[in-house]
Amino acid sequence: MRSCSTCGAQVARGEDFCTTCGAYLGWDKGTEPPAPDPSAPTARIPVPTSAAPEPPAEPVAEPEPEQPAAVQPAKPVAPRPEPNAPVAEPVSEGPPCGACGAPNPPERRFCIRCAAPLAPDSEAPQSNRARRRRRRIDRGKVWRRLVVLAVLIALVIGGVLFYPTGREIVEDVLDKTFGAAPIGPVSSSASGEMPDHPRGKAVDGLRDVYWGTERPGEWAEFNFDHPFRLVGVLVSTGPSRKDEEFRSQARPARLEITATGSDGRTRIETVDVPDSPTPYEVRIKTSDVVRVRVHIKTVTGLTEGKHIALGELEFFGRK
Repeated sequence: MRSCSTCGAQVARGEDFCTTCGAYLGWDKGTEPPAPDPSAPTARIPVPTSAAPEPPAEPVAEPEPEQPAAVQPAKPVAPRPEPNAPVAEPVSEGPPCGACGAPNPPERRFCIRCAAPLAPDSEAPQSNRARRRRRRIDRGKVWRRLVVLAVLIALVIGGVLFYPTGREIVEDVLDKTFGAAPIGPVSSSASGEMPDHPRGKAVDGLRDVYWGTERPGEWAEFNFDHPFRLVGVLVSTGPSRKDEEFRSQARPARLEITATGSDGRTRIETVDVPDSPTPYEVRIKTSDVVRVRVHIKTVTGLTEGKHIALGELEFFGRK
């Protein structure tokens, strides 16, 4: 064992560092006494037999090892100042970005700050597959537009050709849905009439009175105050609806009914009226009627001393 030169702790001879304070002890190896050689002969020292043995010497107390002193903290070293002079950024002479306004070099296609495209033609070139797909999409759009255009043309042509038929179908459905109501004229005129049987007797709604004329070919015309949908006309011939008085005068056999609309268009219906006191219904079904003319074409039972009697005309419009 040996003592540490720094703290005095006991350290084995083969160790180079102190186990207590960590000091390096390699420098003290040259000062240590050489170890005895066991192979060298030892000299014998004569020991006198007569002399009394000396008392053993008292052990000398070894000095206590010194405690290591506290190490003071080192003074902080100020960091080396670094130059902070501003570095000038390279000036770009290209056009500014439309998104952020940053200037860009002329050769750039995307913004140096926000990566926005700087020119419309900066898109990446498409592959052949993408171009073919886009071409197919464009061709499909063209075909769809052509089909839509053909359908529209067909609808327009169909509407022009079949408009009257379609309108009549719709009007007929409305006629059946809403029903009919009687409509009276506001004025009338006639080509001929008898003094006791004027044209107004045919539309007064009373029985056993009538419009009388002397010969066939006469007509009576009735005007209405507003256009209406004419559904039909109910015709009663003869001077009366009583059987014994019905054949006392001549009766119309064929009538021509002309309905005139507000636009001047006419609808003509020629009907053969049965020779019966029962009213006969004539379906006309025309819209926007403002005037109706009833023309006596042929008669039956006209003999000497008799005249033609048309008992009643009732006009019905859609409710």
